[in-house]
Amino acid sequence: MRPISDDLLRRPFHRAEALAAGITPRVLEGVRFVRIHQGVYRHRDHVMSFDDNLAAARLALPGHAHPTGVTRLQMLGLDIGSRTPVRFVVQGDLHLALDGVFLHRTVKLPPVDDAGVTPMAAFVAYAHRATTIDAIAVGDWLIHRGHVDADDLRTFVLAEEWRDGAPEAAWVLEHLAPDARSMPESKVRAMIEFAGLPSPAPNGAIRLGDATVHGDLWYPAYRFVVEYEGEQHQLDRGQYVSDIDRYALYRRHGVRYTQATKELMGTPRSLVRRIHEGLVEGGYDGPPPDFGPTWEMLFARLAHVVPRRRRFRSVS
Repeated sequence: MRPISDDLLRRPFHRAEALAAGITPRVLEGVRFVRIHQGVYRHRDHVMSFDDNLAAARLALPGHAHPTGVTRLQMLGLDIGSRTPVRFVVQGDLHLALDGVFLHRTVKLPPVDDAGVTPMAAFVAYAHRATTIDAIAVGDWLIHRGHVDADDLRTFVLAEEWRDGAPEAAWVLEHLAPDARSMPESKVRAMIEFAGLPSPAPNGAIRLGDATVHGDLWYPAYRFVVEYEGEQHQLDRGQYVSDIDRYALYRRHGVRYTQATKELMGTPRSLVRRIHEGLVEGGYDGPPPDFGPTWEMLFARLAHVVPRRRRFRSVS
């Protein structure tokens, strides 16, 4: 028997490729290889990654099936949701059950590119299953990085209101901020706004003497800023020192600040109450946070928040 190519030991492959490389059907069905899908295999020692699961699904699915939804967004580098099942969409009534693959069927394929459905179409599909706060954070991320144009998205969802996720995406568009630099910052901003407090300026420029810094969520009228402190602010020494210098600069110039830590993010009401206290210290005399129905919408599935009007619908 021919030696097995190292390349085939490190990735999923199709049966036809294995046979062409000299691997006999008997060896392929033996203990050295594991069948992933019909006609798709891996070496028994190979540990499958997200990219491998995606590649295996492509090998098993017809060429007109495309990555969609959260899977397509994960391909852009977004760390959201579960990595399995990988999600694909196909036009027509194709019934094909594959382990670890969810195949959506639609009467009309959304826009596609070389990698799958376009990020815009993937966001629409994602919005149908996401919570409101997650859809806002993901939408901000996509627009800020140029993966999605807000005007194009608006045109698409208005033209195809029947599509799963279109009403949700149209609704959430009004809550997006293209200047947001990170998903946690977007989530903090959403918490503030859905609790009825004044909206901050994302990535706002703050003039402090001869220096200008950019606060995550800036309230110029109250000289108050909310700064998100993720794990990288503690693990990255350069970031840590930079944060210390910036906070010292805030204090010298009379800018109040609140740090939205990862721990505080886990108790949203406590975080919003702390932000309210900072606003009050700066002169805010408006209503306190309201944790009623509007607030609860933020943590509900967006599809349960937005009413739907369908002319016709996807198969699934």
